[in-house]
Amino acid sequence: MQLQLSFSALLAGFVLVLSLQVLDAAPIPNPRSSVSMVTLPLKRMEQVRNVHPLILLQQHINRGNRRLARMSGRTEPSVEFLERELQKRVYAVEGSEGLERRLNGNGVSRSEENTLEKRYNRFGIPEKPKSPVGADSLAVLKKGNGTGSNAGQQKNSVAIANTPTANNSLGLDIEAQDVGYLAAVQMGTPPRDFLILMDSGSADLWVGAENCQSQNGGGCGNHNFLGPQSSTSFEASQVPFKVTYGTGQVSGTIVQDNINIAGLALDAHTFGVALVESVDFSGARTPFDGLMGLAQSTLSEQQTLTPIEALAQAGLVTDAIVSYKISRLADNKNDGEITFGGLDETKFDPKTLTTVPNVNKQGFWEANMDAVTVNGKDTGLKGRTAILDTGTTLIVAPASDAAAVHAAIPGAQSDGQGGFTLPCTTTASVALTFGGQSYSIDPRDLAFQPIDANDPQGDCVSGITSGNIGGAQEWLVGDVFLKNAYFSTDVTKNTLSLAKLV
Repeated sequence: MQLQLSFSALLAGFVLVLSLQVLDAAPIPNPRSSVSMVTLPLKRMEQVRNVHPLILLQQHINRGNRRLARMSGRTEPSVEFLERELQKRVYAVEGSEGLERRLNGNGVSRSEENTLEKRYNRFGIPEKPKSPVGADSLAVLKKGNGTGSNAGQQKNSVAIANTPTANNSLGLDIEAQDVGYLAAVQMGTPPRDFLILMDSGSADLWVGAENCQSQNGGGCGNHNFLGPQSSTSFEASQVPFKVTYGTGQVSGTIVQDNINIAGLALDAHTFGVALVESVDFSGARTPFDGLMGLAQSTLSEQQTLTPIEALAQAGLVTDAIVSYKISRLADNKNDGEITFGGLDETKFDPKTLTTVPNVNKQGFWEANMDAVTVNGKDTGLKGRTAILDTGTTLIVAPASDAAAVHAAIPGAQSDGQGGFTLPCTTTASVALTFGGQSYSIDPRDLAFQPIDANDPQGDCVSGITSGNIGGAQEWLVGDVFLKNAYFSTDVTKNTLSLAKLV
């Protein structure tokens, strides 16, 4: 069906978009003999998007449902189902005329479908057809701690990271309104910077191959690519791999090449190069070069060690631990970090640190969730578990659980399609409890985005949505929560740790 092309691309929603422009992420010199962990600080990126928040919400819901199904070992929702859900949302926002325009590709000929698909990848549907591809996507460049700003004339400008507070530090970007996090990693010989999405919900490392092709036709965008032409240490194989995410997929071959994470060199590390990328990754407006999965390698489609496991095996870090301090756009601090090999105790209150077993048998990071409270009142949601995933933007809960939480938030309402709205001015405190310690979600994270950008005091899309693809008591907990806690995973001990930020 020809209509499927446009809407398949729309289903992509938001993964993470970062820029290739900030490549000054060299590690701070530190004697190798004293290294026990490696810290990568996070940088912020802001991006303007003319997309209706309720349509973006549906893309988040679709992505979360696919991701949760994969994580819980259940059948993923079909493309047809996800299309219908997105079409219903477009109809609710733009009416029958808007839906017909989207289905008919804004009135262009079918021969232009490829252009439309690139336009409608993770960036969503523009509220109105108004400009050529990418022309409505100018970014705002914030430098350093945010005290200086310039109007970016490029599609994807990235904030320069603050000076790291720990040794061996690099930058990790925050895309748009806190939708994802990435770091610069050196690859190949001579080494070059690749900007990589850091994802605790998958377990494969890949970058685009030199001869990468988009599933949509053509090349894989203005990205950095790896192969024998650019790296003298590159060793190819004929072993294939394929990874499917909540949005998009890649396929290619397993290779070996040198990589360097904040000055720690993994020579002849095994990972993948993507020969084919879906438009979610290959699009010209998607400027990150690859993805690093930091779940356990039992999940790896490539059947190889994750970088943190390889670093620990090589003795370059003491423990196979990855720790996250992700920052919030609204704070304008640009101070997030990802730490390899330990916990950075300057980032959290040690009295609040709690460590709990990983209850997931597949290799994801999942913990028992003791309680969910709203303004200190228990919602009665017992026996739940939460998959903690830096690669998911929102919180996806079973429908009845999401309804119970919002019933306790003054002014919250269901939108009838799995999402919820609440007052942008809400002061409601939603908290999740793990290991006996409660961690509150900042109301600014709960009120994820105003429905009307011109009315920031009106109604907002809620950062908690519903999905019924996982288990009846299983939550997918993404960055809406993780911005509010220090988060650490330990492969060797098979545990997760959380602490309150300072």
